[in-house]
Amino acid sequence: MKNEIIGYVGSGEFTEEDAKKLTGINLAFGELHNDGSVTVAGCRNKIDMIPQIRKWNDKLRIVLSMVQADRDAFTVCCGTEEMREKAAANLAEAAVKYDLDGIDLDWEYPCVPSNNSAVSPADKHNFTLFCRAIRSRLDAIGGKKRYLTIAAGADLYYVNCVELPELMECLDYINVMTYDLKCGFHALAGHHTQLFSKPADVFMNSCAQALELFVKYGFSADRLLMGAAFYSRKWEDLKDNENHGLLVLCPKGGGYGPDYDILLKDYIDKNGYTSYWDEEAQAPWLFNGSTFLSYDDPRSLRAKAAYVKEKGYGGIFYWEHKCDSTGTLLDALYDEMQK
Repeated sequence: MKNEIIGYVGSGEFTEEDAKKLTGINLAFGELHNDGSVTVAGCRNKIDMIPQIRKWNDKLRIVLSMVQADRDAFTVCCGTEEMREKAAANLAEAAVKYDLDGIDLDWEYPCVPSNNSAVSPADKHNFTLFCRAIRSRLDAIGGKKRYLTIAAGADLYYVNCVELPELMECLDYINVMTYDLKCGFHALAGHHTQLFSKPADVFMNSCAQALELFVKYGFSADRLLMGAAFYSRKWEDLKDNENHGLLVLCPKGGGYGPDYDILLKDYIDKNGYTSYWDEEAQAPWLFNGSTFLSYDDPRSLRAKAAYVKEKGYGGIFYWEHKCDSTGTLLDALYDEMQK
């Protein structure tokens, strides 16, 4: 893996120009059910576009990203050998049926119940066994290589809830979700996808810190992809201070803010919002005296792309393609990766 640019693509427009700037797309989403079955209604429109997309760029890797249809689906499908084999066979069948280049598992998260998932401590090892079963089924198809990847949480809880060295034996790469680093769990206004950590941040985390953690816990740097956000996070009802809302405690956690399209149109240095740049974190933010917005912009994305190249990481991925119909953010990533 080198200089990858991968986009999660769900609803919204996807063009020939997009296809030629990306090395891969993750179709969002297929659904795994707790009986081991696989459905694709959520991304059917993009599944139907695959023949056209391949004409636009026959080197583009097209992967089906899986979420759970039932709150215990991953735990159940991982839990026994019978279920692992059944679900793995269905995923491999989907890869053949829809002419996919692989499968991506977006389980948020093994062992962790905070997203209202029904989980088990046994998920840790069972997830490894599940990935091995899928890897075996994909390899048995023959013909072209088919990829197996996962999306992973970007903090200590995640690396303690999976077996990274063992997963490295069967995964081609990991998309480390280095966004929502500040989110609804945090009543502290701050950067949700900053490149570097700020020592003054009591919830200190960053894209660089997260990827370093995965390497420390046994995963190869060149198979790690850094996450970028095409949307914002917001904190409201702040009191202004000398830091323009940065690292200020709020009455509640950070909700989802506008997509980058809307930020460009209505927020960035408009309608009472002023844009600021944090040199230490290599991240922008907006503030209007009471509402704080954290996001990625072209400058922060160029910094991320330059960093992953310098450090030998696999590349960048982003959530989500539809959030920037202007192409501004993808252009910034593409231009920097081409240097």
